[in-house]
Parts: sequence; C-alpha cells; structure tokens
Amino acid sequence: MLNKILTEQQDRLLAEERALLADLQVVLARHDADLDDQKALERSIRRLDELFLLVVAGEFNSGKSAFINALLGSRLLEEGVTPTTSCIHTLAHGSELASEVDGDGIQRIKAPIDLLREVEIVDTPGTNALDREHEALTERFIPRSDLVLFVTSADRTFTESERVFIEQIRSWGKKLVFIINKVDILRSEDERLAVERFVVENAERLLGFSPDVFSLSSRQALEAKGDVDEGGALMRQSRFAAFERYLVEVLDDSERVRLKLLNPLGVGLNLAEKYRRATQGRLDILADDVSALDSIEHQLDLYQEDLAREFAFRLTDVDGVLRELEERGQQFLDETVRIGRIFDLIRKTRVKEEFERKVVMDAPAQIEHKVGEIIDWMVSAELRQWQALDRHLTERRAHHADRVVGSLGTFDQDRRQLLDTLGRAAHRTVDSYKPDVEANRLADSVQNSVAGLAVIEVGAIGLGAIVAAMATTTLVDVTGILAAGFVAAMGLFVLPARRSRAKTELNKSISELRSRLMAALKEQFEHESERSLVRIREAVAPYTRFVRAERDRFIHMREQIDEVTASMAGLRQRVEKL
Repeated sequence: MLNKILTEQQDRLLAEERALLADLQVVLARHDADLDDQKALERSIRRLDELFLLVVAGEFNSGKSAFINALLGSRLLEEGVTPTTSCIHTLAHGSELASEVDGDGIQRIKAPIDLLREVEIVDTPGTNALDREHEALTERFIPRSDLVLFVTSADRTFTESERVFIEQIRSWGKKLVFIINKVDILRSEDERLAVERFVVENAERLLGFSPDVFSLSSRQALEAKGDVDEGGALMRQSRFAAFERYLVEVLDDSERVRLKLLNPLGVGLNLAEKYRRATQGRLDILADDVSALDSIEHQLDLYQEDLAREFAFRLTDVDGVLRELEERGQQFLDETVRIGRIFDLIRKTRVKEEFERKVVMDAPAQIEHKVGEIIDWMVSAELRQWQALDRHLTERRAHHADRVVGSLGTFDQDRRQLLDTLGRAAHRTVDSYKPDVEANRLADSVQNSVAGLAVIEVGAIGLGAIVAAMATTTLVDVTGILAAGFVAAMGLFVLPARRSRAKTELNKSISELRSRLMAALKEQFEHESERSLVRIREAVAPYTRFVRAERDRFIHMREQIDEVTASMAGLRQRVEKL
C-alpha cells in the first residue's frame, strides 16, 4: 500500500531500509537473539506495507475509549469508571459494523467510518490494569505502531505506572503525542495551562525532548458531534478540533510516509542497541574469563618453575649422600690398601663386606628416604594446585551472575555448564586424591627408572636396594682392589700406586653413579611434572576453547551490529528530512 504514494526518492529510501532491516534480521537470527525480538522486528518490517497504525495507551479511567469514540464520532467502545477495556481492541474499516474476538483474545471491530480507511486504531488496556497476557499483547503492538497517543487524565497526570509505560514506549523510538483528557473538570484556564506545563516538564525530563501535547475534553467533543451544537460552541469548548487538525497533518501523504519509514528504523535501532549492550556484556564476561584463564596458565607456569627450583634444591640432598659416600670410600682406601693389610686384601669376601659396612653403610636407605621426601612433596604440590584451581573456578561460577543482559543463544547456559563441569572435575580430583596411593605409584615409577639406567633386574626390591647394588658391585669391582692379591710380591712401591689408581677409579665410579642416579631422577620427575601440568591443562581445555571461540564470535557480532547501526542511523537522518 505504501508503494502507491511514494516518490522516486522515497522509494529508494524504502528499498535501502528494507535491506538494512533484513541485514539486522540476519545478524539477530545468526546469533540466536530472543525470538520475541526477532518477531517484533519482522512485524515492524511488514508494517511498511500496512495501514497507518495508531495505538492509544494510558491508565484506565483516563478516558481512552471516550477519546477514540470522539475521534470516530461514534460510540463504538464501551466507556466507564471501571477498567472497561479489559482486552485489546482494534478498529478498522468495514462495510458494516461487526465485532469478533480472534485466537489471541483481541477484539476486532470493523465500522463504516471514513477515518478508518486511512488508519487502523488500537485501544489497549489501562497501563495500571494489565495482566501478563494483555501486557505481552500491548508490547506486541507498540513496536508496530506508527504513532502512539498517550491519554492521561487532567486530574491525575504522570502516575508511576504511566511513567514506566512511557519510558518503555520511548525505548522503541516511537513518535509519542500526549493527550490531556477531561479538561472540562478543571475550573479555569490557568488550571489547564498549569496541568499542561506539568506534563510538558515531566515529559522533557523523562524523554529528553518537548512532545506534542493536546489538552481536550473527549466527552464534550463526542456530545458536540452527536447532538446539534449551535454555533459550534461545545466543540470549541472541547478543544478537540486542534488535535483533529494535527492528525490530518500527520495523515498527510508525505508525513505518513516519513513516520512509516521512521518507525521500523526506530525498532531496528532499539534492538541493535539492546543486542550491542548484550554482546558487550558477554564480551566483558569473556574478558574476565580470558583473564582468569591467563591467571590459571600463569599459576601453572609458576607451579612448574617452583617444582623445578624446589626439585633442584632437594636433589642436592641426594647428592650430599653420595659425596659422603665418596669421602668414606677415599678414607676406606687409605686405611685398607696398605702393606699392613695385605692378607686382608687377598680375601675378596671380607673386603667387600667391610666396604659395605664402612663405606656404603646406610647411603641407600638415606637416598631412598630423600627420594621419598621429594615424592611426598610433589604429591602435595599437585594436590595444592588442584585445590587452587577448584577455588578459582568457584569464584568464576559466582562472578557476573547478575550482569547478564538479554538472551543470546545458549551462551550463558553453555558457560555455566562448562564451569560447573570443570569445577566438578577439579572438586572430584581433590576429593578423590589419595596422597599415599599417588606416592606409591610415583615411587614405583622412580624405582623402575633408576633400575633401567642401572641395568638391574627389579622385582620387589626397593629403591635403596637398587642403589646399594649399584654402589657395591660397581664401586668394589671397578677399583680393581680385589684383583691385587699379587701386590705382596711386588714390593712397597707398587701398593701406593695401586691405592692412588683405586682412589681415582673410585671417584670415577661414584661420579658415574651420581650421573646415572641424578639423570634418572631428573628425567622421571620432569616427566611427572609435565604429567601433572597436562592433566590440569586437559581439564581446563574445553573451557579455554569455549572462551576463545565465543570471544571471536561476539566481537564479530558487535562489528556487524555497529555496521548496520551506523547505516540505519544515517538513513534515519535522511528520512527525518523528508
């Protein structure tokens, strides 16, 4: 219908508007915006091809029905001091008077009145008497309206329910006109002007601009139209004619086109702003989530650094045991490899037993104890790290709980679900973590690692037994002392040389033992450290992927909304100049 009265310029603007609103539809649909908002935009676009829609709103007993009756010059709607308009009424043109209630509970009235050929009128329930169903229906009509007439009573203007409803209407970018009804109950012109000023000032404060305001008496106007009004005195007294002249100007072809084009843009810009705020809200949440993930990663880096530093420090305790072993070995050689003990040296078994008793001593047990302390420390460190992660996730689940604005797909649900899942995993790990079991596993792993490097068969023997075997067999056999039974025949000069060589071999053997043992321990603990980090990172990985992907998605959505908003705002400026 709009196309029939468009100029070439207006037709171009209409085509551009359809394209921009379609772009916004695609953006909202792609990002799972609330279905009611998508439908509101779709209905608003369809209104471009429909009759001019005039919505009348206000509190019950403000005289909305009387006002519409006066406008149409016929008592089509019931009037009264109680909430007589208990449902939404639509009034459209028809060849004869007819009324029916549709499936949505809306009463559709048709009447052979000329004004209804150009305008469809919606009469809504009182703003202070809306039930949820009527409120939803009213909110469905407001975004589609081309002009909203807000009727307030001269004896009680700007109530709280009116203020809230006016802000809601204005949020949709609708053209709003104030009707101060029942001015015939005021005692003087000064009272009427005072009420009018009060409405204008409050409207300016609420809306940020001066709206069109008409003070009138619907009752007097309807009486004037229905009875013989000699000289038009009653009509003049009603002040209704000024509003009718204004409405004629609004219904002028060019003005009607301007409002028709502006209203869907107002709806579109309102929704774009709503979802830009919602999108930015999600990005703020995700920024904190990214920061939290970075914090977790930083904690894990520190955890790894602390493990490495503490392990190196604790490894010096193991090395200290070997150094003491080496010192005892040197002293043993000084005391044993001498001419006075030549006959003892010939007896291999006795030398070996003495070596074990005086040199090896409890070194294997000490090493096993030191390694056990390292294992206990690592197990406790990993448990503390999981507990820290659990506390961190508990804080994240509670954070931003009240900051979510608008519906954007399943983001909030997915985020909570991932946090809950990760939190439960961390909590479950902490609760089920058995330090003694983990320590035994780690001890077995270390034992096998050391045994593998030492090339020793491992059964049920412990780490200490492995070290003892390494120390005894390697050190005693390599020194070559037990093969020196012939030294008695070689004289006093040979034995000191053999002792010096034995000490050198001892140093070399202990150095090799130290290298093999330290390498085995270091490799094993590096492996365990990495294993611990991998377990935590794998637990966090699904949430990390979600946060990164959602951040990219919402950044893209914000860019799309900003682009279509800028285009719609520019188009609105051009339409307003029509």
